Amino acid sequence: MPTIDVTRTYLEMRSPAELLPAPAPPGEFRLERIERCPAEFFRFLYREVGREWHWRDRLSWTDDEIRSYLAGPVYLWLLRIGGAPAGYFELRRHDDGSVEIAYFGLLTGFLGAGLGKYLLTRAIEEAWALGTDRVWLHTCTLDHPAALPNYLKRGFRPERTEVYQTDIP
Repeated sequence: MPTIDVTRTYLEMRSPAELLPAPAPPGEFRLERIERCPAEFFRFLYREVGREWHWRDRLSWTDDEIRSYLAGPVYLWLLRIGGAPAGYFELRRHDDGSVEIAYFGLLTGFLGAGLGKYLLTRAIEEAWALGTDRVWLHTCTLDHPAALPNYLKRGFRPERTEVYQTDIP
């Protein structure tokens, strides 16, 4: 397998006032918190949203590992359009009190409709609602090309970058 260099960028917000919200897109949709997410559905969201962006860290997790993870300070939100899953975000509270937008994205069929701007706005709002003084995330050059510009347009500031190598199948 070929190895490539990947740049990972960490971004943060230190105040809810830094959020530059995007308006809700036209049409009917529903954003709901998933209170008791089955391992199979968690795996489905991770696999389908991350398929094109080389998300693979969690693909080998067992059902028990997923359930154990979800029992921690993790909050999942699902975006539905016409009843179908369209995207999700995962918030994770860390020991330092910060809240990470750990995973965020749309299923392929829903890309390009402006939903990502709104979904990110809602992820940031829900992160602040958990009571924190820092909301953060990271992205990399393997993610959708609109990811980093969206984060910056919503008010995130780069904190640091790093370069690592990975194999791409």
